[in-house]
Amino acid sequence: MRFFNAIGIAETCSTTSLYFIAMPLKYIGDNEILVQVIGPIHGVLWSLYIGLLGLGWLQKEWNMRAVILGGFLSLFPGGPIWLERRLGNEEYLPSSESVHSE
Repeated sequence: MRFFNAIGIAETCSTTSLYFIAMPLKYIGDNEILVQVIGPIHGVLWSLYIGLLGLGWLQKEWNMRAVILGGFLSLFPGGPIWLERRLGNEEYLPSSESVHSE
């Protein structure tokens, strides 16, 4: 779970920097170097995050609602962090699971 949380934070940072720093510099300042650097990093982190959501569903028996919500929230800056804060709720995970249990 700690790895999932760390990837969620890193994905949030990459999304935020891509949306609010790199893309404005590309479209307003005609400088796309940051998009070329941050874009692939964000792509890898996002793919890893989505893969970990799927793994949580398969191996830890996470609720499908948590997986779908996590995929949707991954599109927004801060979404993975918001989800991580709520994963301890029984509506998302089986009662034997806890966010801080590993």
